[in-house]
Order: sequence, then C-alpha cells, then structure tokens
Amino acid sequence: GVARSMPTSGAVDLVAKELGFDLFETPTGWKYFGNLMDSKEIYKGKDYTPFICGEESFGTGSNHVREKDGIWAVLAWLQILAASNTDSSKPLVTVEDIVTEHWKKYGRNYYCRWDFEGVDKAKATEMMDKMRKAVKKNTGRKMGEYTIKVSDDFTYVDPVDKSISKQQGIRFLMTDGSRVIFRLSGTAGSGATVRMYIEQYQGDKSKLDLKVSEALEELVKVALELCDIKTFCGTETPTVIT
Repeated sequence: GVARSMPTSGAVDLVAKELGFDLFETPTGWKYFGNLMDSKEIYKGKDYTPFICGEESFGTGSNHVREKDGIWAVLAWLQILAASNTDSSKPLVTVEDIVTEHWKKYGRNYYCRWDFEGVDKAKATEMMDKMRKAVKKNTGRKMGEYTIKVSDDFTYVDPVDKSISKQQGIRFLMTDGSRVIFRLSGTAGSGATVRMYIEQYQGDKSKLDLKVSEALEELVKVALELCDIKTFCGTETPTVIT
C-alpha cells in the first residue's frame, strides 16, 4: 500500500492508481501510518504491506519501522538508480533523468509550502474558523482561472481502528486537480504557525520545466484571497517557503 499525509503532494496518487495499490490520505502525523502498517498483525485486518509512506516535510519510510527513516529513503533512491543503470556501456541515468521521465508519463505536480511563523494564535484561529464556516459557500466558486470543486474541513476515518480525526485542515480542491490547503500548527517556534500548501497539476508536456514560483503564481494569489491572512495576521509574506 501507499499512504501520504493530506497536505502532501498528490503525485504519488497517480502512480498508485495505475499500479493498483491501496492509497490512503491521512492527517499529518506518523501514528496514522503506523495503524495501516499494523492492520494485519495487530488488528487482524487486511495486510497493506509492503508499505511506503511520506509526509510533506520530506519524511519517508516503509513498514520496517514506525517512523520516518532518512537512511532508508537514500537507499531507496540508490536502488532506483541502480535499476536504471544496469548497462554500463550506456550513458548514466541520473535522478534528473528519472524525474523528467516520470513527469512525461504522469504530468508534474508543482508544489510548495508557505509557513507564516510566530503569528498571533487567536488571530490565526479566527482566520481558520472563518474559512471553516465558509466551506459550503466556497464550493463551486470561480476564482480567476480556477473553480473550487470541493471546499471542506478534512476529516479522517481510520480504516483500521475506525477512530475519527476532525479539523485536520481546510481544503480547496480545484476542478483541474490543483489544491490549496491551510493548517494551523503550534509545533514550530513561538506563537502559532499557519501553513499554506499550494499544488498545481500540469499535464501539458510543454509546461513541465517551469520555475515552481512561476507555475504557482496565480494559485498563490487565489490562496491569499481565500484566507485573507494579511487582515488577520498582519502579513502575507511567509517566513519560510519550502
């Protein structure tokens, strides 16, 4: 099986669909992956292993351990490179070559995360609550070249232990497959951190090598309008962009 945290890029979804893998979209937090890994051994349910999972903070792992594993991720890429370079008489196939071929086949998911760190928690909570109350009104709304297909507050029902996790992030899912997501976090530094995730799917083969900032420019404008973070938190300039 394959799992990703909800804010993580949906690029893996396209691969999982083609290969017929079970795919899970979970809240942020490794514990949700752990339940899926233990679905058979502990919960006597379906066996989803071998398993690969990852979060938008670049943590990746498999079912050999219940936590992200950077060494495993490096070894996985080395294995991919080895499998792509079995003939030493041919030119070296690089990571860039592999990624470019992936984009040609599946399209490219332009993606970035804006972090607004150290903002006033009460104001940030007020901003999130306003978006939460407007999810129904925003569904179907047209904004520039985008139309919001679904606007919601992500709720996860664990398929293994049936637990329910609510208010895991405000989502704006566009008709073209693009996404804008907002989460409020208190884990980084002082105050609160607003995380804004922007993802633009591009299937046009002539537009696979754009700069990320260029590809996401219009969607970023939509995201900032949706949250109105300048009014609530006094800025629309992120502390960190990843």
